[in-house]
Parts: sequence; C-alpha cells; structure tokens
Amino acid sequence: MSLVVIKLGGAVMEQAEPALNLFRAVAQMQEKGFKVVLVHGGGIFVEQQMQAQNVVSDKLNGLRVTPDEHMPIVVGALAGYANKLLVSYAKQSGVNAAGISLADGGLTTATEVSSELGAVGICKANSAALVMALTDANIVPVVSSIAMSETGRLLNVNADDAATVIAQLLQADLVLLSDVDGVLDGNRQLIPELDEKKIEQLVVDGVITDGMIPKTRAALATARSLQRPIAVANWRYPERLADLLAGAPVGTRILP
Repeated sequence: MSLVVIKLGGAVMEQAEPALNLFRAVAQMQEKGFKVVLVHGGGIFVEQQMQAQNVVSDKLNGLRVTPDEHMPIVVGALAGYANKLLVSYAKQSGVNAAGISLADGGLTTATEVSSELGAVGICKANSAALVMALTDANIVPVVSSIAMSETGRLLNVNADDAATVIAQLLQADLVLLSDVDGVLDGNRQLIPELDEKKIEQLVVDGVITDGMIPKTRAALATARSLQRPIAVANWRYPERLADLLAGAPVGTRILP
C-alpha cells in the first residue's frame, strides 16, 4: 500500500461540505489501496477563541507568536475542537478516524524555535508506531499540530512543518492543501513547478508571502529528503487527489 500524508488548514473546516468532500475522497483513496494520514492546523479556530476572549495574537514571518499564557486557547482550539470536528466529518463520510496530536505515542519531540515566538516549536520525528498501528487497522490518523518537548512542555508547531516531519518519518507522499490552486505568480496564474531558486526569488519579489512562505519551504525540505516532488494543491477539489498522486498535473509540484 502507498502512504500519503495530507495537510489541511482551518479553511477547509469552516464549512461542513468541503470537509465532508475531502473525507469522501479519502474513502475512495483507501479503496484504491492508499493509507492516508491527515495533519491539520486550524488557525481560524484559534483566532475565533482569542477574539471571543479579547486576546490579541501576532504573527512573525507567517508564524503565530504564542506566549505561554495563550497555550490553553491554542491547545483547546487545535488539539480539541478542530481535531474532533475533523473526526466527526470523517465519521459522517464513512471513514474510521482517530484524533491524535504530535505529542501522542512518541510520534515527535519538539524544541522551542525562539524566544520571540514563545511556545512555538519545531519538531523532529521519533516513532511511527502509533500512526502505523492505526493505518494498519484501516484507521485514518488525524494529527493536530500540538507537540511536546522532552520535558513535557506543550508547543504549537506550524502544521506544514508538522506534515513534513511525518511524511519524512513514514517515507510517504505529501500533499499540502491550500485555499488556492497551488503557488501563483504575480498575475495570479498557477505555477506548475518550482525549485529552491525559483521559490526564494519569488519570496524576494514579494510574490510568495505570508503562510505560503513556510508552506513552500516545508515542501522543498520534504522533496529533498524523499527525493520526490511534493504537491501544493487546492482543498476545494479533493476528488483530484488520487489523480495528483498518480502523476497528473494538479497544483504546483515542488521539486527536490
């Protein structure tokens, strides 16, 4: 069986139908022999909870700044509500899923990125045992981007980076789902392929901005590690996932 890691953001969870369509596509992929692992963020839910509690959240280079006092909100939104909402959508779509986090089962270990970002971590792979046990049982792991340090401190990890680490650990294909068809040029046209030189030039030119910066760099790191292209594609068309993994020209391919 082929392993594939699919990363999705909070946008796909804002409305039920896109998420249900995604899990219907996952069910079809399972029927075709794929083992699927989902990794998710959910910044929209963090923002909603912070606004409800009158808490101000900042970003630095596309990454959320997370003081320790914000972590109860962040963990509750990501590892709690967003994670279980996805498991609910999976059930409604006929997919057996289990909601876990980067902190569970020794999957990863995280360290703080910098004091500027606060409780924001970068994770490294530890053990695939839990994820493999689930996929071997035909259960889809739904992994939130909350990780844990060696000392047990909870850290918020960028979900693109989290998906990258898991894909490398599993030696799996990686698809990063976005709210656009892929990486777009200055005229908002799809760029079919990108390598490191082109990515960094587009960052300098201000074409690749905000959350797409860590997304493309994470994809590049994984492409190099696995020595295979990584896809950035639109979550609105989940029915294209199987075609994408079969080599069809869908989204933007990040080359190693």
